Formats: sequence, C-alpha cells, structure tokens
Amino acid sequence: MEILIKASQLILSLSILILIHEFGHFIFARMFKVRVEKFYLFFDIKFSLFKYKPRNSETEYGIGWLPLGGYCKIAGMIDESMDTEMLKSEPQPWEFRSKPAYQRLLIMLGGVLFNVILAFVIYVGMLAHWGEEYLANKDVKYGIICDSVALEMGFRDGDKILAINGKPVESFFDIYRKMALYREMDVSLQRGDEIVNISPDYYTYIQYIVKNNFIRPYIPFVINSVPDSSENRFAGLKSGDEVIGVNGIITNNIKEIQNLFAENKGKTVELKIRRGDIQINVQVKVNNNGLIGVELKINMTDFYDFTKKTYTILEAFPAGLAKAKTRLYDQLCEVRLMATPKTKTYKQVGSFISIGNIYSAQWDWHRFCDITALLSIMLAVLNLLPIPALDGGHVMFLLYEVITRRKPSDKFLTYAQVAGMVILLFIMVYAIGNDIVRHILN
Repeated sequence: MEILIKASQLILSLSILILIHEFGHFIFARMFKVRVEKFYLFFDIKFSLFKYKPRNSETEYGIGWLPLGGYCKIAGMIDESMDTEMLKSEPQPWEFRSKPAYQRLLIMLGGVLFNVILAFVIYVGMLAHWGEEYLANKDVKYGIICDSVALEMGFRDGDKILAINGKPVESFFDIYRKMALYREMDVSLQRGDEIVNISPDYYTYIQYIVKNNFIRPYIPFVINSVPDSSENRFAGLKSGDEVIGVNGIITNNIKEIQNLFAENKGKTVELKIRRGDIQINVQVKVNNNGLIGVELKINMTDFYDFTKKTYTILEAFPAGLAKAKTRLYDQLCEVRLMATPKTKTYKQVGSFISIGNIYSAQWDWHRFCDITALLSIMLAVLNLLPIPALDGGHVMFLLYEVITRRKPSDKFLTYAQVAGMVILLFIMVYAIGNDIVRHILN
C-alpha cells in the first residue's frame, strides 16, 4: 500500500509538471502562429491510451502509455521524434523553422518559464494556506549532536552555531544547504563560554554532508513511556523523566548515555533522573542489547519552539517569489556540484525510484505540493542544460544563430539531436543503475 501511495503521488506530480511544461511550448508556438501537430502526456510509442483531435483543430491531444515524459510536436522542428520529412520541402509559413530566431527562442524557453511560474504559484498557495514553520537556529538551545564525520570536521556535541561565513543563519536546516550547495565552510561556534571558528575542507566532506544529517539539534534522553513488556516497568520510571547520569557519570549527552548502557549489558545501573524540579536516583536493568526497554521522546517539537509565520494572500506573493528564487538558485548550485568531478556527487544521481522515495507513505498534501514545486524547478533547470534533445540544446544553437546570424544546417541539427538522445539515454541508464544498487541490492 505504501508503494502504491508513493507511486500515485509521483505519477500525479509528473503529470502536472509535464502538462505545464509542454503547455509553455504550446502557448508560445500558437502565439507566433506555429502549428502544433501533437500535444501528449507521456510517450505514445506505437500506440496511445487516448487521443482526440477536435474538429477544425491542427492539434491531436492524447495520453501515451510510457510515463517517462511528454511532448509537444511542433511543425517544422527537428526534435526527439526524428521526423525529418518536412526537410524535403520548402519551409512553410506555419512551421517553426520559418520563424525568426527570437520567436523560436521564446518557444523553446516556454516550457522552462512555465515550470518556474508553476513553482511560484504553488509556493504562494502554500504560504497563504499553511504558512511557514521552521526551527530557528537561535532557538536550538541545547546545541547540536554530531556524528563521527562532524566530529572530524571540528564540530563538538553541544556546540551552538552562531554564523556561517560571517552571516547568522535563520533556519537551522539552512546550514546543510549553505555548506553543501553554497560552499560556505567558515563556521563560528559557541562552545561553552568560548567562541570557536572552524573551516573544514569542502572537498573532503562534501560527499557526506550532501546525503547525511551530519549534525542535528540535540535532543535530551527523555522517557516518553515504559511499555508493559519492559523489564523495568516497575523500576519507578515515569513519562517525562530525563536521564542526566549513569553510574555516577554526569552527562546529558544521549550518545554517551547509550554508550554507557552498551558497556553495561546484562547489568544493573543507577540512573540519575531529573523529574521536574527534583533529581532522583533509579536502579534499572540493561538488557543484552544495551537497552533499558523504554520509549523516548524523539519529536523535536517536544523540546524546541518552532517559528510559525502566517501570510495573507498579498503577503504570500513576494514571499512565494523569494522562495522560488532561492530554490532556483539552489538547483543551479546542485548542477554545478554534480558537474564538478572532484566532489563525486554524481554518484548520488537517481531516477524515478529515488524521486518516488521522497514522497510521504501517507497522502500529505503539504508535502506533495512542496515536492511538486521543487521538482518543477528541477525540471526547469535540467531542461536548460546545453544538451541536444533538451530545451537547453535548442536554446544553445538558437543563441549561436542570434549572435553569429548563421543558422546551423538541418543536417547538423539532426546529428546533434541523435547525439543528445544517446547522452540522455546514458544518463538515464546510469541513474537507474545507481538506484538499483542503492535501493534494491543494498
């Protein structure tokens, strides 16, 4: 059922993104009186699931069976269909190839433009309806907890992050973006009563911090409940108890507490408990797995006050525009990251399997809208890559034509289209292979 829900969300998102993208090409083509022969959601190789051509219309609308994209077949344009029959005749007034370069350029940019507009509209709607909630970095009052790589980078448990590259960070979870995407690695920390500055090497850690939460807000070891199946159900532990010491070792570091339990497997230990305004000692048994049989409070909202912003519809417009611009810049940075072999982040390239896994296992409209907006911007950026067969490839040749006033030959464009399709096929196979290794074989 979980797979079905995720797949449904993925297909719905892709359908929206494809239709909006292709409509961008369609509307600009019709604006410049260029015929659109086909407008399809998904590919209709050999046959289609549905097709309809209105009376007196030049366009056939349909749904294909292969959900790997969609297309808008524009008359007189060399595209992925590799239909070159029109090259045997003179350009007609209604064909793409007969139009001025600037009109052809706008037609090719239409899909990208509409994807960015879609993301903006979604963000405006989300902000107006749900507002915005985030953990302000200044409110991470307990500091951070670090994994082994974060410790190597120079972070320490309990550190409070003051600034990155000399600028305060508003949202705690912006830290990952600033370090991974913006290459901002000069971090100012408050460690006890001291101010400490660290500057980890970007290329040493980039592969790790892109795919892992190497630091996270510190959460105390607070008991939520003691199950009836626990051997410590009669030990005197209560919901809300905070463990602040084990066997006389005073610590509120959850990792240290868990390590102390691991060192005392099968033994009885004495816990120092903070219960409201008092402290008490409690004897508990540690099982052979290094656990004491309690459920912990793990929801950050139990420990931190999240900042909540609400917007009127008018306020949501500039806020939505700002969010779309930030996400667009983030995606451009991600492309730069992937294109830098030294970072080795190309190993993280994924296909539909990876995309499907980011959706919620339960239908969550807020998360669905957020992911759809992000994918819309991703689609816009990836389509601008200067690879023949993508919009960016067509744009590259059109810009060459505008600058040099020389149009590439139809034969050259045909060969370039074939080369681009081979490149895209290689990328697709590589991405699917990565997903098979990550999600199926491992």
